[in-house]
Amino acid sequence: MACVLVPTLLRSYTGGTAEVQARGGTLAEVFADLDRQFPGFAFRVVDEHGRVRRHMVVFVGGERRDDLGAPLGEVREVQIVGALSGG
Repeated sequence: MACVLVPTLLRSYTGGTAEVQARGGTLAEVFADLDRQFPGFAFRVVDEHGRVRRHMVVFVGGERRDDLGAPLGEVREVQIVGALSGG
């Protein structure tokens, strides 16, 4: 079970909850479980090609991860961050 830290911009999908639990051995499985629990959630983070959206960043155990198929291993904390941009 992974503890997923949800950014403010996605909390409307989780009923305002900042931390949720999801099952999965890979990020793809975790996002699929999140989408089962909170319909529409995964689409906000993962695009139609199965990649993390450009404006989102995902960390597993404090390390940035872009490969949704990579095993999570022993680390069980996933943090989703809305990327900042500016000019």
